[in-house]
Amino acid sequence: MTVASASMGAHSQADPEADGGISATGAQGMHELIQLRWIAVIGQVVTILTAHYGLGIQLPLLPMLLLVAGLALFNLASQLHWRRRPQASAAAVLVSLLVDVALLTVQLHFSGGIGNPFVFLYLLQVVLGAALLRTPLAWAIVAATGLCLLLLIAFPGPVSIPPQAWVLGLVLCFVLNAVLVVVFSTRISRIGRARDARLAALRQRAAEEDHILRMGLLASGAAHELGTPLATISVILGDWQRLPAFTSDPELLADVGEMQAQVRRCKSIVTGILLSAGETRGEAPTLTTVHRFFGELVTSWRQSRRAGRLEYDNRFGPDLAIISDAGLAQMVGNVLDNALEASPDWLALSVSRQEQRLVITVDDAGAGFDAAMLAHLGQPYRSSKGRPGRGLGLFLSLNVARTLGGTLSARNRDGGRGASVVMSLPLSSLTNEADEDEP
Repeated sequence: MTVASASMGAHSQADPEADGGISATGAQGMHELIQLRWIAVIGQVVTILTAHYGLGIQLPLLPMLLLVAGLALFNLASQLHWRRRPQASAAAVLVSLLVDVALLTVQLHFSGGIGNPFVFLYLLQVVLGAALLRTPLAWAIVAATGLCLLLLIAFPGPVSIPPQAWVLGLVLCFVLNAVLVVVFSTRISRIGRARDARLAALRQRAAEEDHILRMGLLASGAAHELGTPLATISVILGDWQRLPAFTSDPELLADVGEMQAQVRRCKSIVTGILLSAGETRGEAPTLTTVHRFFGELVTSWRQSRRAGRLEYDNRFGPDLAIISDAGLAQMVGNVLDNALEASPDWLALSVSRQEQRLVITVDDAGAGFDAAMLAHLGQPYRSSKGRPGRGLGLFLSLNVARTLGGTLSARNRDGGRGASVVMSLPLSSLTNEADEDEP
């Protein structure tokens, strides 16, 4: 009787999935169930001995204690089976509930049968089945408990419950039922809220990825259309360089040279967009190393921006071969561009290694992020610059980090001056496993 109620409380750890109530508990939940069963084993021994020796009810001790031993063996087998399994299927929950129902039935048979007031514990099994299982399996629990009640009527046990003990048992059973129903309902509600939060996060991420897809299509089309005007501007600038009016004026000639450099940068960006749209990572991988990749990235970024002082600190340690990933370069470039707008005179880029992760940190000396920006970091069109169409840099960088299996976080620097953006990526997403040991 006590075993059945305790194991029912243990089942309340199960996490019903949104689609039909399939239990999907983690290893921690299953371990809690097993721990509660061990407590139930001890509780049943105490209950049997108290009823037999304290209340004077002559219970068949040997078979009831053998049932306790069987429960202990079942729980030991469950502990070994679920030690490293992260999920419990609906079939596993159904089997556990049926074991509890069977145990309760046999214990009731030996302790008064249908006349035992603890027979109402069957209702808790039905509630558990309805909450944790799909409808057909929940009806299976109803059928099992109904069948067990008929068996108790057909095969009365060897023990009769005295009236005074029956009233006491009825009160205890009511209190036990009420407590377990409240506990179970609150846990199920909490699990449901957590499940809804996970589903909302997945929907939000799906919407963001759909937004990125549409942006990618628009960017590819725009890049294709920009190729012709950029080529025309490049030709015109080349002609201007040879005109006497420009060759005789060094300042104008320098301006034309700068304009040509910026046009080449635009053409390089357009080419990169078209290549990214037409190729998937890994089809034609370019091998590089961490030191070389970030050294070239910093050099290119410095040459193409009229930036102030950029401090580059490479603390990665021994070099490691990686695949040159355009998405990684764009992610770091976007963060550097945002930092440059906030802090034109100084910013810092540091690269380090923490165990098997690449950690990239960008610091600036600007005004920092306000609380609303930090709370909604990475959401599109949220920008502290107050201009329409902005706020996509961190959004794209965050999604690149997610694609590579990493994270992007931001905080304001100590002292209230400037911000710090940290990108953490698993090295396994950047290395070519077949060649990772090559120099």
